[in-house]
Amino acid sequence: MFKRLTGAKEASIALLERCRKVARQESLALECSDGRVLSCDILSDVDLPGFNRAAMDGYAVLSRDTRSASASSPAYLTINQECIPIRTGMSVPEGFDAVVMLEDAVKREGQIEVTSEVHPFRNVSRIGEDIARGDMVLKEGHRLRPPDLALLAALGISEVRVYALPRVTIIPTGGELVPRGSRPLKPGEVYETNALMADLYVRMWGGSPRRTEIIPDDEELIKNAIESGLDSEMILILGGTSVGEKDYAPKVLSDLGELLVHGIRVQPGKPTALGAVEGVPVACLPGYPVAALSALYLFVRPAIKKMAHLADTVPMKRARLARKIASRPGYLSMVRVSLKDDHVVPIMSSGAGILSSVARADGMVMVPEELEGLEAGDEVEVCLIE
Repeated sequence: MFKRLTGAKEASIALLERCRKVARQESLALECSDGRVLSCDILSDVDLPGFNRAAMDGYAVLSRDTRSASASSPAYLTINQECIPIRTGMSVPEGFDAVVMLEDAVKREGQIEVTSEVHPFRNVSRIGEDIARGDMVLKEGHRLRPPDLALLAALGISEVRVYALPRVTIIPTGGELVPRGSRPLKPGEVYETNALMADLYVRMWGGSPRRTEIIPDDEELIKNAIESGLDSEMILILGGTSVGEKDYAPKVLSDLGELLVHGIRVQPGKPTALGAVEGVPVACLPGYPVAALSALYLFVRPAIKKMAHLADTVPMKRARLARKIASRPGYLSMVRVSLKDDHVVPIMSSGAGILSSVARADGMVMVPEELEGLEAGDEVEVCLIE
């Protein structure tokens, strides 16, 4: 039996206190920087645009030559002398200070008939209008997106300084596990899947995963795997977290470092253990895949986001329950649900080994510890499965 069960929020806080933002930095080409976080401010060395630029197709003119022009009293300008044809994005020639739109100019035998007055710099993007030399372009801590990188490219910047990704060592354990595709399964064996799921989520959430080979249920081998992963920012141990004879992970964690939590009031995911070894946070996740998924979302996701300098914003959707959800009092219940016709339909509230239930789910509804369930028609927030 578990000596003490910890609330999910308390457990998450305990782990987050052991997590530190990554200070390591690296330089990356813009093409490789999407989604990365700037480690320093970026100031512009140039003006953007670097010239007065036409904002419309039409004619470059001297604005005073169009004074009082209207449909009833047009101004007439000679092409290539008093006006010059120009396209959007072209440099406005020296001596001209505005652009008359094509819609306001009628071409007539070497002249244009201007039917609308333009003021100085009308339809012109002025030098430095977008970004001026010395302007702050992007601040440290900004997560780079494609339009940000396009802006940097427009300023002539080819690479940026970003924070390095937090390194996460993933250690799958279990004598029943077989590498995927290696051979047909024997009775009692299963293909290893949790490390694949954890690897993909670590990448999605801003980390850099490193998977070990499958470690058998052996106390010394698990210890060696943890010690080999201490050059990481975080270690994930998959399986062997309960209280059975061969569930060694929590004991090894306690022997090597600090066991903060073993047993959490969350369903599924109760056997989760959290701790730290030599300052490196360690999460021991249950072997059942749905329980592992719950623990990944509740504990690993916020930890990686913090270390990666990223906000922990989970995609959510509000909708009403199509039918009642039952839950276990005193436990945070992670209920798999689907979204149909703007209603939330429960799929399963138990069955931590039924992986297909996650594949059929759009998200999870978290039923708080203090409730015994939710009623049909209740408005709930669905944590969308990424």
